[in-house]
Amino acid sequence: MPFDFNKLVDAIFKAAASVGGTDRTLAVQLAEKVIAQLNSRTPTVEEVQDLVEKTLIEEGHAKTAKAYILYRYKKSEERERRALILGEKQAEEQVIFSNDALAILERRYLIKDSQGNLLETPQQMLLRVAENVAQADGLYGASKTEIKETAQTFYDLIASLRFLPNSPTLMNAGTKSQQLSSCFVLPIEDTMEGIFGTLRDAAVIHQRGSGTGFSFSRLRPKGDSVGENQGVAAGPVAFLGVYDAALNIVKQGGVRPGANMAVLRVDHPDIIRFIESKREKKRLKNFNISVAVTDTFMRAVEEDREYYIWNPRLEKYSGKLRGKDVFAVITQNAWKTGDPGLIFIDEINRKHPAKHLGEIETTNQCGEAPLLPNEGCPLGSINLSKFIQENEGKEGKDLDWEGLKNTIRLAVHFLDNLIDQNEHPSEAIKKATQRTRKFGLGIMGLADTLFALTLKYDSDPALEMAGKIMSFVKEHSYARSMELAEQRGVCPAWEESEHHKAGRKMRNMTCNSISPTGTISILAGTSSGCEPLFGLSYVKTVLGSNEIIYLNPIFESVARERGFYSPELMRKVAKMGTIQELKEIPKDVRDLFVTAQDINPEWHIRMQATLQKYVDNSISKTINFPRTASIRDVEEAYFLAWKAKCKGITIYRDGSYEDQVISIGESG
Repeated sequence: MPFDFNKLVDAIFKAAASVGGTDRTLAVQLAEKVIAQLNSRTPTVEEVQDLVEKTLIEEGHAKTAKAYILYRYKKSEERERRALILGEKQAEEQVIFSNDALAILERRYLIKDSQGNLLETPQQMLLRVAENVAQADGLYGASKTEIKETAQTFYDLIASLRFLPNSPTLMNAGTKSQQLSSCFVLPIEDTMEGIFGTLRDAAVIHQRGSGTGFSFSRLRPKGDSVGENQGVAAGPVAFLGVYDAALNIVKQGGVRPGANMAVLRVDHPDIIRFIESKREKKRLKNFNISVAVTDTFMRAVEEDREYYIWNPRLEKYSGKLRGKDVFAVITQNAWKTGDPGLIFIDEINRKHPAKHLGEIETTNQCGEAPLLPNEGCPLGSINLSKFIQENEGKEGKDLDWEGLKNTIRLAVHFLDNLIDQNEHPSEAIKKATQRTRKFGLGIMGLADTLFALTLKYDSDPALEMAGKIMSFVKEHSYARSMELAEQRGVCPAWEESEHHKAGRKMRNMTCNSISPTGTISILAGTSSGCEPLFGLSYVKTVLGSNEIIYLNPIFESVARERGFYSPELMRKVAKMGTIQELKEIPKDVRDLFVTAQDINPEWHIRMQATLQKYVDNSISKTINFPRTASIRDVEEAYFLAWKAKCKGITIYRDGSYEDQVISIGESG
């Protein structure tokens, strides 16, 4: 690579700073002494590093020399490890993954033998996936040559990191398990056979690396009568505990920890017990919980009146509760622990295009896919940051809209094929999933893209751009699904659907979701889903234990270009978690690079509501609150989300949970 004097200075200063040094001028002087020994020739990296060590020792900086040697050794180990993962042919020119991404691929995605030795490189993994998913074209008359061409197209799509499917596809495609969807919704009927039959299906799903959503609303309340033996029911919360314990055991031996969503309707007699079920933070660690609130309930809270409770066994009303009292318990627990979230079940069913098949009762594990009982849904995300380009004839940057359109079309083809290639855990799941052929194509990298376009996340221009992007994704994903309907046939549930009534022939009942993209966004090297950055620099816990130290590359690039970059300032950013109080950073930069907690909750919700207009499934998004937020702030956010026609809301107050996935600041 081209020689860069500043990189040499940074390396020396970082080593010095790690042992208490603060004099950057001294680092410059030492770097100049290294350069003086090169005799005007072009050196190798190793030669420069040798000279740095020699110079530091000769000039009496033994501690700095030791730190530099340790850092050099660590980098050497990283290079060796990268070579091991990438294979002997060093496929970096075809597949560019960061060291953090490679660590995740090695641990969870790449196929290994029984001794844990790698059997494939990242490039071979992507080829495995592309070739397997392309095979579905053969079901619709494609020749072997055409299938091979499709496989190459799919490989180019995912190897460029313009699009990545959900993790189970990367893990399982072309293997024995072949479970490719990341999420399933399973019904729980009010019988022992129903309860434990569903638990069995969930265990199989988790074993293969996917997650599950459940509604416990059909179960009779605690203390209700059971059968002819005069027994009493344990109630939904007790069975939720059974599910949590059983799936925790599966998690320990599965491909990756599986997540779960538990939902109970707000008019269930056990609703208070459910809301309080995660008040003790060590309970139900394998479950997110959400209350399915109705418009009737929200109006009862707003007007301070009672609402009816419904007994699912008796199938009749069995009492009343004061709306404000229940809402207070919800918001107090959410403020304390982050749970429960809300799903606005009436809005979900109003917007569901397959109303004729029945009511949706719950969502998948992260909330972005409201599904009918037994439905599965493959997900995939477009990496928006790959489409940033110079704005022709104008200042600034824009998106490559034509390139984005082509990627959307290929991604729809890919996801529709996934449904055919999927191995389903049960016949009921296969039937329900293929009946509607739902998938969720979404986005990741929105925050990074807004930074690159110099659009502040919490601003009207950013909302306008986000709406334009998601409208574009919906328009072209629907157009491609309609083309596939002509080529391959509409989905079996099309007749009597809202699409049928609108005269739209659709291959897929739903096409869009915005997922959290926690792991695949690290693989793609971009920000998560539609979220703002949690911090410009932070520590992230991945896959349960691996810690990754993150510095946003766009912010780092701007810092270098504008001349205010320094290792000590970057450490200060990591300690503070925000740059808003750092006067040494120009104000226009501070205004642009806002993080999740710099943003007022109202703007979080406005962004979610803007995107939801163009998403036929739902959105996984967290409304972040600072530690100082009040319960009243949470109440206002819940009402704002309901009135803005969101399909759900999840809030999180910083520091309210011990095992926080992302930590910023010194306390983190």
